Amino acid sequence: MTNQSSTQDQAAQDAPSSGRPARQAAGPGRRATIWEVAKAAGVSHQTVSRYLRNDSKMRPETVARISSAVRELDYRPNLTARSMRTRRSGRVAVLLPAVATYGPPQILSGVMEVAHEHGYTIEALSVEGGPAQRFERVLELADSGQVEGVLALAPLPPESEHRFPDRAAIVVSADYDDEFRGVGELADGSPVADLVERLAELGHRRFLHITGALDFASARGRRDVFVETIERLGLGPARVIESDWSAEGARAAVLALPEEDRPTAIIAASDVGAAGVILGARERGWSIPGDLSVTGWDNNQLGAYLQPTLTTVHVDHRKLGRAAMARLVATLRPDPGTGSGTSSGTGPASGSGAGTDPGTGQGPGSVAPPGPGTTTADAPLNTIIWRESTGPVPAA
Repeated sequence: MTNQSSTQDQAAQDAPSSGRPARQAAGPGRRATIWEVAKAAGVSHQTVSRYLRNDSKMRPETVARISSAVRELDYRPNLTARSMRTRRSGRVAVLLPAVATYGPPQILSGVMEVAHEHGYTIEALSVEGGPAQRFERVLELADSGQVEGVLALAPLPPESEHRFPDRAAIVVSADYDDEFRGVGELADGSPVADLVERLAELGHRRFLHITGALDFASARGRRDVFVETIERLGLGPARVIESDWSAEGARAAVLALPEEDRPTAIIAASDVGAAGVILGARERGWSIPGDLSVTGWDNNQLGAYLQPTLTTVHVDHRKLGRAAMARLVATLRPDPGTGSGTSSGTGPASGSGAGTDPGTGQGPGSVAPPGPGTTTADAPLNTIIWRESTGPVPAA
């Protein structure tokens, strides 16, 4: 009975509306209307509206018919008319730093996921200048009536966070600095403690950390946690070599190490650096992980295909994007249903990750999917993926 009712409900949604007179077919110089698209697809105009909002619950065959009608009629939504009718443009702007091309695209992926779930179109903007100049541009956008809200992934002046012009809401996500370098929770290096502790349990006592460029807060955070953990476990003094994120810098650091009292575990600040460590170690005749365990950071997709596969830290940038966009949506539509499984905050970083045990070296490793009932907000931002590049301390 339930299946029959569901089928009837879907058929009712897909049926063409009979309360609207037929319209003249679109011709040269005239835009097609939503009613003409609905007639051509054999559905109601409400169903076409759902299609335009990227409603994921629509039946695939219905989506295919509407897509065909949209292409055939060259239909483009009249956003100006809709804005005049509803006082809503359906658009939100995402403000990026001027050098955003260097940042992870996953955060924008998360932003777009939540925006599309709630029927919004995204316009990404990159603005030169400092926070004050960017804020002036944000206010221009807000007052233009072209967007309902602005999500700033670039820093704005402190007073902008709770300033809501009459025409648009402004939400600032303070996860990146002016050069799209991770700050705040993204700079949290706490998983390094878990890496060191687990390897110490496997017998390692001589550790080395090869840093990223220390003008990055994230590089300083990982270094500081490494030093604190080594000293706390009584494995010091902590050995640190400053580098620049590059594979060549890390390789050169390994080639310069003295043979005596050499490390048995190297914590690299990035996967690229870890690749350089592995290359340098092999040039010296050291096996991985037989003579040296190596870890990276970032979960670069190539790490799962190295020989051996690379132990790393996965950073969920998509979660940051979803959380930031959920804050803006909640501001625009303040009701309990706008979270879409994503809270406005991000949980504490955690280094306890899924994947294989470092002593087994089994499989390429992967991020475990959230368990039943686990939302995106419940998942940790940082997750260790144990792979084949780490193992027990080598025999004396």
